[in-house]
Amino acid sequence: MSEGIAFALTFALAFGAALALTPAAISLGLRFGVVAIPGGRRKHRGQISKLGALPIFVGFTITVLVIQALPIPRFDPKEVIRLIGLLVGGGLIFVVGLLDDIYDLSPVKQAVGQIAAAGVAIFFQIFIEMVNNPLTGGQTDSWPYLVTVVLTMAWLGISMNTVNFMDGLDGLAAGVGFIASTVLFIHSAFILNPAQTSVSLLPLALMGTTLGYLLYNFFPAKIFLGSGAVMLGYWLGCLSIIGGAKMATILMVLGLPLLDFAWQVVNRVRKGRNPMTGDRGHLHFRLHDHGLGQRAIVLTYYLFCAFFGLLTLILPSSLFKFIALAVMIALTLLGFALISRLRQRSTDEASVASASSNNGGLS
Repeated sequence: MSEGIAFALTFALAFGAALALTPAAISLGLRFGVVAIPGGRRKHRGQISKLGALPIFVGFTITVLVIQALPIPRFDPKEVIRLIGLLVGGGLIFVVGLLDDIYDLSPVKQAVGQIAAAGVAIFFQIFIEMVNNPLTGGQTDSWPYLVTVVLTMAWLGISMNTVNFMDGLDGLAAGVGFIASTVLFIHSAFILNPAQTSVSLLPLALMGTTLGYLLYNFFPAKIFLGSGAVMLGYWLGCLSIIGGAKMATILMVLGLPLLDFAWQVVNRVRKGRNPMTGDRGHLHFRLHDHGLGQRAIVLTYYLFCAFFGLLTLILPSSLFKFIALAVMIALTLLGFALISRLRQRSTDEASVASASSNNGGLS
């Protein structure tokens, strides 16, 4: 079988499965009351199903299992073992997320589920053994096992919560997930030499499921991802490890959401709050509160993530990628500082207006 046919079959199956299953997830959510109600961080209208994880999980899992029968050469002897970890860990996160969407689990219970899923990944040989040195272009030496476990746990935890924190506007998390999967697919199938065709089918399957789901999730959304955002982050984190060091690729694509995640964690801890408690402090919420439309914000995120993802594919050396990453971080932090200043100015103006109104009432 040619690579092109394998690519087409994988994408078509994943896309078709998600496209067919999403309307069922919408109906199930509404029927059983697994819905997002307007209020809090969300400003949508009406009740919307939170079972978006269902079509993505089922579509991706079925596709990945079916494509194992394709006559594609496999170069990694541990590929099947890692595939089991990818699916079992994703299944665990899916179940925990479903329980959270139904019963609203505490942050501690959610964290336990994430740690368990990361442990599953490590048990099935999905871990960070070494990274590319941007200064020399070579790889670092293998680290002690304890360091490997800690780094992998941290990486998967950051990946899961970054995508989860990003899931605030219609189509944002799923769309960026589609872009990240696309970059990972192109990197494995066309950039690496030799190409890792069998491994590239995994992000390709995730591309198909996220796109099929996104057709119902883009503004105005008919369904929300719910805790499925954590599952999507888990799979992206694992896929960036499987088949070679692609962590730099994900860092570039998810650079803006990653920095927003770090920014919010620091702010919440500084204010004595639980860093995992949601609010409207995220960049996409702040832009929305300043009057920008959801579509404009989401499309800007898409362009930003796709541009820096493209750079990882065309830049010739790790050093240039490192420089591009540094530039992206600087631009993002500058944007955060500007948004924070505008928000503070708005707060100060509102306080002055309120004080003036109170004084007028007393006179």
